[in-house]
Amino acid sequence: MRLFLALALCLLLLAAGGCAGNGPRPGAAVALPPLRLAPSSLPAPLALQQALQFRLGSHQREMTALLESDADAVRLAVQAMGQTGVRLSWDGRQLQQQRAPWLPSQVRGERVLDDLQFAYWPEDAIAAALPAGWQLQVSADGRQLRHAGKTWLETRRQADGVLLLHNHVEGYQLLIQSQALGTGELP
Repeated sequence: MRLFLALALCLLLLAAGGCAGNGPRPGAAVALPPLRLAPSSLPAPLALQQALQFRLGSHQREMTALLESDADAVRLAVQAMGQTGVRLSWDGRQLQQQRAPWLPSQVRGERVLDDLQFAYWPEDAIAAALPAGWQLQVSADGRQLRHAGKTWLETRRQADGVLLLHNHVEGYQLLIQSQALGTGELP
């Protein structure tokens, strides 16, 4: 779950830095496959507040996010510099977005949703959504999305509980520190 939020924040950070592209960076060999998993395939409701650090090359931005998910919908709001950049809602059929006028058009809600789901949804749901030639590899400290023998998207849980999301296709990293809303505990 933390990974999903981290990915969303990463894309917002790209937007805040004016560095986001319309897809894979030039020279990238592949495009990441869409997941678009049903909210109900997440086994338990989720409510997280997250601190995000986004890195793209020498650019680094910090953002905050609120993520809620239940059987009916996934809802995400990302803020930077005290302003809401984007709100997303996904009901398993339709992705709705509310975007701030200053948010670059290159920040795509679809990529944010896919990143979130890669980070938090169950492995079997992700694996079932992958097209031929793509594999999900899972280890004790993270996940890798692989194609043609290469890792293109991965998450790693660090010793301090921070989650690192690395999108090798679009060239960004996202560090996510999560706190469960209402409990004060890390999920």
